[in-house]
Amino acid sequence: MKIINAITPDTQFISLEYFPPKTREDWPVFFRTVQRLAVLKPLFASVTYGAGGSTNVDSLEIVTRIQQEYGIETMAHLTCLGSNTSEVNRFLNNLAAAGVSNVLALRGDLPQDGSVETPLPSPLQYASDLVSLIRSSFPTMGIGVAGYPEVHQEAATPEEDLSYLKLKFERGAEFAITQLFFDNNLYHAFVKRAQAAGVTKPIIPGILPVVSLKVIKRIVSLCGATIPADFFAELEQADQMGGAAAVQKVGVAHARRQIRELLETGVPGVHIYTLNRAEVVLELVEGLHLM
Repeated sequence: MKIINAITPDTQFISLEYFPPKTREDWPVFFRTVQRLAVLKPLFASVTYGAGGSTNVDSLEIVTRIQQEYGIETMAHLTCLGSNTSEVNRFLNNLAAAGVSNVLALRGDLPQDGSVETPLPSPLQYASDLVSLIRSSFPTMGIGVAGYPEVHQEAATPEEDLSYLKLKFERGAEFAITQLFFDNNLYHAFVKRAQAAGVTKPIIPGILPVVSLKVIKRIVSLCGATIPADFFAELEQADQMGGAAAVQKVGVAHARRQIRELLETGVPGVHIYTLNRAEVVLELVEGLHLM
């Protein structure tokens, strides 16, 4: 089933994002997490994919198992940076053969070790190129893309960044999932600007519950997201007073407030970056009411 066909104006949803475990020995724990969170009845679950194909084999097997063993619609992340057309087509063929009908089309990040050079020796330079390939070669595949409420780090201006999002939709994307953010005003302003530019497809907010001060500092340094000063001060105070457990409590409470407000304003659904932490997500969604 294509995800876009399950997104309806009269029903809100949650969806979940997982990342492949580092080793096969960790798979039993990972799938226990998937099983625990299956009770939330997510509209879909997405599984990340490493730049240059570093985790594509694991990603393929994981999305297949989640879909076939747990009955959850899955979406495989697919990056094109450092990949050629035949590699991408092979992955997409394997997805289709496994019954997986949705892909999140991404460019991917440049490896910090410089193993991928620019300009790339491939027609797949950008996510919009990947969207075009998928739409032309696999016309029945559902396609999601990324959106950036705080602007992609490599974009010269917000207008340029928005033009790339619009291009991805024009080439066949059906919905977008945003990068994490901690101020809902950023999301609402982003959607408003996108709509003014002619974007009519759903833009799903992506929410990350903070579970560690060290981890969130690293994440925002990589993706360019910002943490509101008052929220960051609260996290720092929690870390000083109660350590990791206190930080997690503050982070989950903040994410819950974000989700509650987003749902109240009528967003189509909320995509939760799970960090593969079942207990965190279960705590996060407790008491929330979907339409």
